[in-house]
Amino acid sequence: MPEITLTVLVLLCLAATAAGWIDAVVGGGGLLLLPALLLGLPHVPAAQVLGTNKAVAVVGTTGAAVTYVRRAPVDVRAAVRIGLMALAGSMAGAFFAAGISSDVLRPVIMVVLLAVAAFVLLRPSFGRAADGDATARRVTRARAVTAVVLVGGGIGFYDGLFGPGTGTFLVLALTAVLHLDLVTASATAKIVNVCTNAGALAMFAYQGTVLWQLAALMAVFNLAGGLLGARMALSRGSGFVRGVLLVVVISLVAKLGFDQWAG
Repeated sequence: MPEITLTVLVLLCLAATAAGWIDAVVGGGGLLLLPALLLGLPHVPAAQVLGTNKAVAVVGTTGAAVTYVRRAPVDVRAAVRIGLMALAGSMAGAFFAAGISSDVLRPVIMVVLLAVAAFVLLRPSFGRAADGDATARRVTRARAVTAVVLVGGGIGFYDGLFGPGTGTFLVLALTAVLHLDLVTASATAKIVNVCTNAGALAMFAYQGTVLWQLAALMAVFNLAGGLLGARMALSRGSGFVRGVLLVVVISLVAKLGFDQWAG
């Protein structure tokens, strides 16, 4: 455990709370949590920062997932299938990551995200059609397979290859492929995230690159943020999630642009 001032510790805990809230509502909490850890622990090896980040995130994600499962109509078995495929995809992506330049990927992802933002803005009904309608969530076997292979495997591969915005992409893809409302898509994405985070954490733990004491403290705050975010998403509905989604997408584009041209 490195020496950390009280001020830095407080800021890290606040960042963990905010990241848990964002991640529970629409994904993308890592956009805040990981940079906060990198800034707060400048002399700590990157592997330990990444391992600690996963140890914190998996707790908040699990808490949010449990909250959603209890209060939203989530198909847990389907979500776990997608999650297991995403886990396999992320391992494959990590394998190929060394040969891919992030400078090439960032512009592509930014264009995709801008297109996503435009689509959500121009289609106010996106993610709302299934609200309160159980029949609208019934999907064909072909779409279910597509969700497992393309959403799980494809986005999992992206997560291992590059990473930023994985949770947000999951929410958008699940909404489009399975015709879920944004709240149910967020709930399903949390279960998928639990699978991928747990797999990554197991590897980091095996390598001994987790600062467990710091992670345990931050995880408490991340869990609180995750529980609050899940409850707010459930109570306020898809319109609220849609608004947060747009903010997160725009923030992600800004971050990727900064990394691309200021790095």
